Amino acid sequence: MVRPAKKGLPMAEPNVLLVRIDNRLIHGQVATQWNAVLGAGLIIVANDEVAANAMRQNLMKMAAPRGIRTRFLSVANAADAIRESSERKGIFVVVETPADALALVQAGAPVTRVNVGNMHMTGDKRQVTPSVAVDERDVAAFRALRDAGVELEIRRVPTASAEDVEKLFA
Repeated sequence: MVRPAKKGLPMAEPNVLLVRIDNRLIHGQVATQWNAVLGAGLIIVANDEVAANAMRQNLMKMAAPRGIRTRFLSVANAADAIRESSERKGIFVVVETPADALALVQAGAPVTRVNVGNMHMTGDKRQVTPSVAVDERDVAAFRALRDAGVELEIRRVPTASAEDVEKLFA
């Protein structure tokens, strides 16, 4: 689908390179390893709490790659911004939880692939890989993402091999 452009020229579809679930959001691994591989021109942190928290945003801005635009948006606003974007270099979206990723999809963001990176062990979560722990709410969100046709991968860093996503559902 091509959106109508101003002055009658077609605009390209949004170029979402990757959506990554990482409860740390922007940190050294995201800034140095993932974005180096992706080459994004824009990083969007899509999380309602972070969108309203200037202190967390400022901390992440310090870790963000130099020369790369970074935006901190609520999930709904991120979905709108992604749909309306014509970022040529591509968009790297980072969310905190599987629920955030699912909300992006449900809001109409063109998400085809979700990388499951870091989900720390807390409360009643169970460890499924050294860097990923899930609870029933996470599993339900992953099932809904998969049912929506979103490809899931577990990969902590881009140089590692992907792990079996069925671990999320076992």
